[in-house]
Amino acid sequence: MHTVVIEQKGRLDVVSASGELDAFAANDLEAALVKVGDERRILVDLQRVSFMDSTALGVLVRGVRQLEQGNARVRVVLPRGTARRIFEITTLDTVLPIVADSTAALGELDRP
Repeated sequence: MHTVVIEQKGRLDVVSASGELDAFAANDLEAALVKVGDERRILVDLQRVSFMDSTALGVLVRGVRQLEQGNARVRVVLPRGTARRIFEITTLDTVLPIVADSTAALGELDRP
C-alpha cells in the first residue's frame, strides 16, 4: 500500500509519499511530479517511505531533474534508514538534493 499526495502551501508544493514505492506506485509519483509547477519551491517528502525499487528511483531522478530544468527549487526529504540506504548504495544521495528533515529542506528552499 502506498500514497502520493500534493499539498500547495503558498509558493511551496509538497509531494508526500508513504509506503512502498515500487513499479506499480511509480506512476502515482510521476504524475505528482509532473503536476507540480515549474519556477516554484518543491519539497518531496519521503519520510514515510519504507521501500523504493529501481523504477521509483528512476522516476524520482527524472522528475527532480525536469523540475530543476524548469527553474524549480527542489529538496527531497529522506531521513537515514532503510529507504535512504538505496540512495547511498547507488550514490543518488550525491546527485539529488537530499536533506534529512523538513526543517532543513524549508531552510534551504527559503534561501535566495
